Amino acid sequence: MHYKANTVDEYINQLPEDCKVVLTKLRKVINQNLPKGFVEEINYNMPGYVVPHSLYPKGYHCNTTLPLPFLNIASQKNFVVLYHMGLYANPEICAWFTSEYPKHCKRKLDMGKSCVRFKKMDDIPYELIGELVRKMTPQQWIEMYESKLKN
Repeated sequence: MHYKANTVDEYINQLPEDCKVVLTKLRKVINQNLPKGFVEEINYNMPGYVVPHSLYPKGYHCNTTLPLPFLNIASQKNFVVLYHMGLYANPEICAWFTSEYPKHCKRKLDMGKSCVRFKKMDDIPYELIGELVRKMTPQQWIEMYESKLKN
């Protein structure tokens, strides 16, 4: 599903009620745990958390006018999704998350390279997501991003 919004509040307010509740709670968990320096904004037509140009002037290599993306949340047709670039770029964080997930959630992990899909809104491991969000600072993300670009 594509929602047009200029702010995160606008995005969330367009959602069906069940998704609105979940995205609001995800947003709160992320904002409470996000290391200092990341900025919340609409990024790729969904709520995003980015490294702003003030910390990383080069921006995103695919489009340098955009800040460096790190994390996004979205409501899709049949699920809510969390995109976390640390899961994709850092094998240690990915291994930690996949081993911890069953301790926090009854359902099987539904994960792509950088995304975690939640099809059952009543079984989202918010505490684990908070821990995941704390695992990487903007500086660590910049260093990892640049090292992956050079390879």
